Amino acid sequence: MRLKTKLAGAAAGLALMTGAMPAAALDEITVAYFLEWPMPFEYAKVMGTYEEEMGVKINWRSFDTGTAMSAAMASGDVQISVSQGVPPFVVATSAGQDLQVVDVAVSYADNDNCVVRSDLEIDKNSAGELAGKKVGVPIGTAAHYGFLRQMDHFGVDISTMEIVDMAPPDGAAAFAQGNLDMVCGWGGALRRMKENGNVLLTGAEKEELGILVFDVTSVPASFAAEESELLAKFLKVTADANAMWNAGGDGAAAMIPVIAKDAGMDEAATADTLATFVFPSVEDQLGQKWLGGGAQDFMKGVAQVFVDAGSIPAARDSYADAVNTGPLTAASGM
Repeated sequence: MRLKTKLAGAAAGLALMTGAMPAAALDEITVAYFLEWPMPFEYAKVMGTYEEEMGVKINWRSFDTGTAMSAAMASGDVQISVSQGVPPFVVATSAGQDLQVVDVAVSYADNDNCVVRSDLEIDKNSAGELAGKKVGVPIGTAAHYGFLRQMDHFGVDISTMEIVDMAPPDGAAAFAQGNLDMVCGWGGALRRMKENGNVLLTGAEKEELGILVFDVTSVPASFAAEESELLAKFLKVTADANAMWNAGGDGAAAMIPVIAKDAGMDEAATADTLATFVFPSVEDQLGQKWLGGGAQDFMKGVAQVFVDAGSIPAARDSYADAVNTGPLTAASGM
């Protein structure tokens, strides 16, 4: 199977790029995000609130996977990544890339999953039949982690499977054409996948197994150190947008068309997707469940899953220093 070589090579490449991040220019930064992944921050993005509050020009750059975000931060092309999955973050930091989590972007157990082709008639009671099947998985992402955990739960030997590294939009297209037996992804791509198949486990069922799914805002450690005030202002704008959405009512309703357009989605799909998302408050994020210790412990567990699967050579002893609560704490006082 080529999975081990593929991910190990990517991790080695990231390690070689560690330290390449230059000091950010004070007048301009680049922020990574995902299309078809609607979030409250996009309302502030469109309204120009970030640039107004931070006093810098922001170049917003869309990506297909969190692994690509890691590479862009390693090369110095991106200073902040919004909603990077925990697994790609763990892969990068396990390889030696000096990244830090600075907030919990979103929790979404129902919006990241694997889908099995309908005509195979395989469900959670017959998942063993997935042995030997062809699956499209974006390697090193949250979807990859969920795939590994689910296959382990069902007792499916992944060495028998043909695993193809595919970004979710590409996987959804190949799945629709009948070229894959199973495919894994999130967001708009996941919705398209489910038009041609069914999930094995719901979000609630995955959480019962300890398969949490959440994204973070991540930055190179050097950027957090050199531009801590600028970063705190960014997190403050994000937190305010989340609070506006969480408050519901007319304010949240007014956000939907703006977010939908920026995400490249229609309003109905945007509302449906956002209904599956949870945006923790700053107070909750700084608590034990998340950045107060829970996230660090979860990262260690994710890393061990990848090590056991032969996907990365080793985990870090601890991921405590991969979380920096300083900027978010500062943002809470702004």
